[in-house]
Amino acid sequence: MKSQKVTDARWYDDACGTALALELVGERWSLLILRELMFGARRFNELRGGLPGISANVLTQRLAGLEAAGIVQRRKLPPPANVQVYELTRWGYEAEEPIQVLGRWAVRSPAHDPTLPLSAASLMMSFRTMIDRTAAAAVSIRAGFRLGADTFNATVEGGGIAIERGEPGGAFTVESDAATLASVVYGGRPFADAEAAGELTLTGNRAAAERFVTLFSLPEKVAVE
Repeated sequence: MKSQKVTDARWYDDACGTALALELVGERWSLLILRELMFGARRFNELRGGLPGISANVLTQRLAGLEAAGIVQRRKLPPPANVQVYELTRWGYEAEEPIQVLGRWAVRSPAHDPTLPLSAASLMMSFRTMIDRTAAAAVSIRAGFRLGADTFNATVEGGGIAIERGEPGGAFTVESDAATLASVVYGGRPFADAEAAGELTLTGNRAAAERFVTLFSLPEKVAVE
């Protein structure tokens, strides 16, 4: 007997796990919603803020589908916040690895345009995806980031990077927007250039910041004949 369909996506009638993955998270915006939730619970409007192209109606539909699939759950924050938030289930968080693999694969396309807008969560996810683990093995740095209304702390240690939401602290703090910081990390733009343009503020250990940005790079583009 065929298992009950848990989303509104097209049923492929295919036992392959990839087919089921597409039914679970293959609709437009679904994977990006997961990306935005990888750093903790978000309110509905906060999710929309990270996905400016999505309508309220579509976001509502996608969240409902992801909840029905057991990937996302809702809960109400205690007073004084007393608001509803969405967060990933334990199984939902396990989607980070395939999202990273897919991201590393896709940015090798010549069609990838790193100058397009990106959210703060997207940039933080790129750090977890694009870190050079060999180079990071010799580094121990804690850094803070204030990207608009989003704040994060990143800790590079043991060849990996841990990132969580929270008030920025550590050896240095960068206050900017995600696109500007991405231009420094991936585009080779000097911190001083972004500072002179009034687009970025760097406080704390500048040498640590300069070392931090060398730990990330985009893979080479694939040759298309």
